[in-house]
Amino acid sequence: MKALVTGGGGFLGGAIVKALLKRGDSVKTIQRGHYPFLSELGVEAIQADVSNGNDIDAAARGCDIIFHVAAKAGVWGDYDEYYQANVIATQNVIKACENNHIPYLVYTSTPSVVFDGTDEAGIDETTPYAKTFFNAYQKTKAEAEQIILKANNSDLKTVALRPHLIWGPGDRHLAPRLIERAKAGRLRLVGSKDNKVDSCYIDNAVQAHLLAADCLQSVDSICAGKAYFISNDEPLTMTNLINKILAAAELPSVTKTLNANTAYYIGVIFECIYRLFNIKQEPLMTRFVARQLSTSHWFDLSAAKHDLAYQPAISIDEGMKRLKQSFET
Repeated sequence: MKALVTGGGGFLGGAIVKALLKRGDSVKTIQRGHYPFLSELGVEAIQADVSNGNDIDAAARGCDIIFHVAAKAGVWGDYDEYYQANVIATQNVIKACENNHIPYLVYTSTPSVVFDGTDEAGIDETTPYAKTFFNAYQKTKAEAEQIILKANNSDLKTVALRPHLIWGPGDRHLAPRLIERAKAGRLRLVGSKDNKVDSCYIDNAVQAHLLAADCLQSVDSICAGKAYFISNDEPLTMTNLINKILAAAELPSVTKTLNANTAYYIGVIFECIYRLFNIKQEPLMTRFVARQLSTSHWFDLSAAKHDLAYQPAISIDEGMKRLKQSFET
């Protein structure tokens, strides 16, 4: 199989590239930046923009499947930038599949597409998309996921995966941000200490993508046209998860708390100020972050287990050991 991975220089994209190579597939990548490790792996790494239709169309030539991992993430920023990176780029990927007769497309989505600010306790894929969104990331990823699923047909089989809070060695976002804020004394627990959350060790997220690709190519393609929640299937309290990551970095547990409503209204104030003065950097608190930190987010993985034969291979405890080892090297 010859696979194209968009966003191949990122945390998840790079891990998918390595896993594909390990099992003997041929891999191309397309991403905006230059990542020497891709060349060292022997990958054909194309530095280009997926939101440019000609770029992705050229990159897709000769491929059998696309893993569309590239996205603009984050909780703050210009809407048009998110729309170009998440919606227009996704439309371009689908066109590239059609133009190059590529029959399979695996899309990396997010559970944020259904998050409305309330607890998500054991929800499954029947949960509807949120009616209103806190930020451009949520809204554009929800639109992109719907575009992907609608594109599914007999010539192009598509599937969307929703991994939650991916972490592990090489993580450039979740763990580093927690560690940075903890070292600066700016880390707080928001709300009660008993809201449970799912997370996903990087190897398990990669495993889900490969299983989805295999499922699309199977005789019945049972996963085609569907979305799936993906996690470690080990919900922990937010407090426990954060402190496990801090412990892996040999940092003390966080104990300071902030009332959930207080955090929310601080987010409102910050967002107003940042918009008023057109400040580009992410605020210290937003409404979305306040609600994410103070509510439950864990998912029923029955569909992924049944359709994809997904079973997380690496437990949270084992993942934390590997994370700690990565900090020590």
